[in-house]
Amino acid sequence: MRVAIAGSNGLACSIADAITTNTYHQIIILSRAPKPQLSARGWQVVVVNYDETHRQELAFKLAGVSVVISVISGAAQLALIDAAAQASVRRFAPAEFEGPSALRPHPDALDRGKRAALERLRYYQTRGMQYTSFVCGILYERFAPGGMYASGIGHRSGIGAEGDYLINITQKKAQIPFGTDGQPAIVSLTSAEDVGKFVAAAISLPQWPPELRMRGDRMNVSRLVQAAEIVRGTGFEKAQYNSQSMQSALQLAQSTQNIQQQLREISMIATASGRFDFATPNLNSLVDVTPTSFQAWLQEVWKDR
Repeated sequence: MRVAIAGSNGLACSIADAITTNTYHQIIILSRAPKPQLSARGWQVVVVNYDETHRQELAFKLAGVSVVISVISGAAQLALIDAAAQASVRRFAPAEFEGPSALRPHPDALDRGKRAALERLRYYQTRGMQYTSFVCGILYERFAPGGMYASGIGHRSGIGAEGDYLINITQKKAQIPFGTDGQPAIVSLTSAEDVGKFVAAAISLPQWPPELRMRGDRMNVSRLVQAAEIVRGTGFEKAQYNSQSMQSALQLAQSTQNIQQQLREISMIATASGRFDFATPNLNSLVDVTPTSFQAWLQEVWKDR
């Protein structure tokens, strides 16, 4: 089977690596520019243009592709969906890789075109193209040295640096959002490497439901902080936030027009609302993947720091 991966960031590479290592599927990497470092790994890199005026050319480059896995967003992803449908691609996985879409508000400050992509895919589903949203919760890499940016992930999110989300392990500081039940928020999490393995294994499933949920670990934010404290061997400075204090912090960021701080506060509010958690990881039981626990992963990436 021929699989196209749209994007060349760290998550795209994790998916590509898992497919080439664990399956016999052939991959191509769709990129806006040549990527010699990826070509050097033996991967076929196809340079594409997502502008509307290049749709025919994009569809031509998708000829023979059975599955598209997208790690791009916005208008580029919509153009890719249209081109995939034109090229008779059988399956499409949009750039989701967070919590379940049903838990997102509307309007959503963290959307980045995801709602529009799902609407477009529902339209094409009626014309025979299957789709699924890969749901993984929070990526472990948010808590890596340097944050997600150090892993080549989330550069367009604006909040991928170390400390942008809940915990700054280097500075030993943490923010703990509480839900309306008065308890620390709960999150589901998965490493980018395991996301790649789950996606690679899911390609050959006989059917794709609207969501395939994977999970490496699940815990409340207090336990998340404890895991970081264990790795660093010391307690962290912790600040607790309820709904009122989070809204106040967001209003302050809005009053100063601090966009990055607004995104941080919105992410914390979303965490408190349960946006990044789910009870049933249906993909875990469908494929043979044993994910790494958060504690083990954290210990490994911080062991020489």
